[in-house]
Amino acid sequence: MTTFGYHCSHEQIAPSQLLTDVQHAEQAGFEAAMSSDHFMPWSEKQGHSGFTLSWLGAALAKTSFTIGSVCAPGQRYHPALVAQATATLAEMFPERYWVALGAGQNMNEHVTADKWLPQDDRRARLEESAGLIRRLHQGEWITRHAGYVELEDAYIYDRPDQMLPLYAACITPESAQRAAAWAEGMITLNQPDGAHHDTLKAYRDAGGEGPAMLQIHLSWAETYDQAMGIARDQWSANVLGPPLDQDLGTPAHFDTAAGEVSAETVAEAVWISAAPDQHAEWIAEAAEHFDALYLHHVGQEQKPFIDAFGEQVLPQLVRKG
Repeated sequence: MTTFGYHCSHEQIAPSQLLTDVQHAEQAGFEAAMSSDHFMPWSEKQGHSGFTLSWLGAALAKTSFTIGSVCAPGQRYHPALVAQATATLAEMFPERYWVALGAGQNMNEHVTADKWLPQDDRRARLEESAGLIRRLHQGEWITRHAGYVELEDAYIYDRPDQMLPLYAACITPESAQRAAAWAEGMITLNQPDGAHHDTLKAYRDAGGEGPAMLQIHLSWAETYDQAMGIARDQWSANVLGPPLDQDLGTPAHFDTAAGEVSAETVAEAVWISAAPDQHAEWIAEAAEHFDALYLHHVGQEQKPFIDAFGEQVLPQLVRKG
């Protein structure tokens, strides 16, 4: 059975409003939620970036379903702090929290003033960080002066009774193939020409196990023109793809790079339609391949989307599931 969840976009919505939105999503019939984790938004038009780890405590306390988050350990977050924060959430809310670890993006990580590493080094740092986080979750006392990450007498005193699974956030087949060696599941996002299927295949072919999850960027409104307008206004800066999306430093850089992005390019990255049945069809096809789908309406006003999908889309998907 596929889980149909709601995506909480911290780049677009103030944390107080997003807390209301995730509660509303649960009431409307969404079965789970996931959260982004940004220091900066993709675009000045989005204009938000609440601290995810603070928000998650409130969101899990105010809901009853599972909520996961992405996280990039190694630069902005030292792996020991990621281990402590995620262990605390998992201890407080047993079996209701998951984390997907990724290699990060310069827009979020440059604030430490540390060097932004080349891609291969970032992936190696992620793998090293994931191993350290898992060892700390297992109750090891770690001192380590080697590699990308150093620790001195690191130990997590409050840990959940059940081990917290560490998933991988993957965009490309190459990152998914590497993640298969350490991850206990993976999440990717919808991409032009169905490239997310290639990412999933690479993970499975490399021996990757555990749940496969997909974050779906979509835009819905009363008319197609309105839905397209929302997508272009809010998500044009998000369709640039690697290496730009990994290496650009600020929202202004993204806005400049997105200046020539066409409506056609946005429509390749965002599923745009005014018809709930069309969205249900697209989502149902994705549900044939992924264990959980997290729907992200790329607009800043979420209530109309939550209501419409709760009434007209989710019932279709649950019946098919």
